[in-house]
Amino acid sequence: MEQQESGQRILDPIERAKLGLKVFNLPYSEAVELIDDYVDGRNYDPAGVDFFKDQVATQIHIREKGAEFLVTGGQIVKLVVSSFFKNLPKPGEREA
Repeated sequence: MEQQESGQRILDPIERAKLGLKVFNLPYSEAVELIDDYVDGRNYDPAGVDFFKDQVATQIHIREKGAEFLVTGGQIVKLVVSSFFKNLPKPGEREA
């Protein structure tokens, strides 16, 4: 697909989807390298490629933050459950 003004190609939705699947679980540096290899010498619009790289960076950031939140949530649940069991009355204890 070509842009009318510049004559340069753009990453169409199918190409972005294919590349997105390839870079989905890669670290950002490897993802950028793969994207750069794909567009190298194929006359793609640099602004469109940079925009796609930004989208990949955002997706990687969301994935990393999601993992951090999952770990934090697990720690919170562990503390709540631990506290709950510590505060259960022991057998033979009488409540006042």
